Amino acid sequence: MTDCSEFRAWEELIPDALGLIFRNLPLQEILTVVPRVCKSWYRAVSGPYCWQEIDIEEWSQRCKPEQLDQMLQMLVTRSGGSFRRLSVSGLLTESMFTFISENAGSLQRLELPRSEISDSIVERVTPRFSNITFLDVSYCRKISAHALETFGKNCKFLVGLRRRMHPLEVADKVCQDEEAYAIANTMPKLHRLELAYLLLTTRGVLEILSRCRDLEYLDLRGCWDVKLDEKYIKEWHPGLKVLGPHVVDCYERSFWEDCSDYSDSSVYSWDFMDDGVNIYDGGSDDDGIWDDDQGLEGLEVRFYGGGFNDAFAAFEWPPSP
Repeated sequence: MTDCSEFRAWEELIPDALGLIFRNLPLQEILTVVPRVCKSWYRAVSGPYCWQEIDIEEWSQRCKPEQLDQMLQMLVTRSGGSFRRLSVSGLLTESMFTFISENAGSLQRLELPRSEISDSIVERVTPRFSNITFLDVSYCRKISAHALETFGKNCKFLVGLRRRMHPLEVADKVCQDEEAYAIANTMPKLHRLELAYLLLTTRGVLEILSRCRDLEYLDLRGCWDVKLDEKYIKEWHPGLKVLGPHVVDCYERSFWEDCSDYSDSSVYSWDFMDDGVNIYDGGSDDDGIWDDDQGLEGLEVRFYGGGFNDAFAAFEWPPSP
């Protein structure tokens, strides 16, 4: 019979290893289940080990604005400024964008779809994002070519840009070639560029192609005025994959067709443990775990499973039963 002492207990793993494992768990479990297992696991999720990548995009589409700010502040603080990726949807306040920039020394991937950031705040804080290599500012209606130019001038290592829009969000615009020129003039190292549903012309896209010689992928779905010659692309950009403009996707299909990958959803309402509350200071593990010292008692986090919500996350669907 094998001696059990030959095997190390899970709680004896170093925090770095625990962090790598816990990152594969859903946010809900990391914040509410893992800390209650043992002291070493509690320390692992309370420190920076689990928060090198902060991905709360799905949750942030359903939470209240004040809850989003509280969650972001807690997770960024826990990371100790060492987070390399941040993915959050619907950022509303300039103060939170500023807070993120002040802790972005290690940040390489910044994803802010549907955020209410403006040209002015981008100009003020973008110098602090100098290390990012991928940027997602899709569905950000308040920024213009000026903000893209600012990002390009300050983010010299940028190799990926996602700037998708919803067709209804650009319905009142005539042309957005200025954004194409801003990209061409300031982001020459791009490998991947996604511009779905921007109102671009062939001239604007050709300007990008002439300056961004390392492009490997270009998403032009819904850019109906762009007419690229296939022979030209093969001759001058042989390694480039172009998607669109004429590609049928979920914006062109009827509502209940194949693009809605529906599956049964589930809802979880839960509170998360606020920093500063050590659940191991006497008593059982349950004593004081949901104590609230910073007004987080009303925080409710909803998780929606299934492809339906992933495909239509931008819409305000009623809560799942």
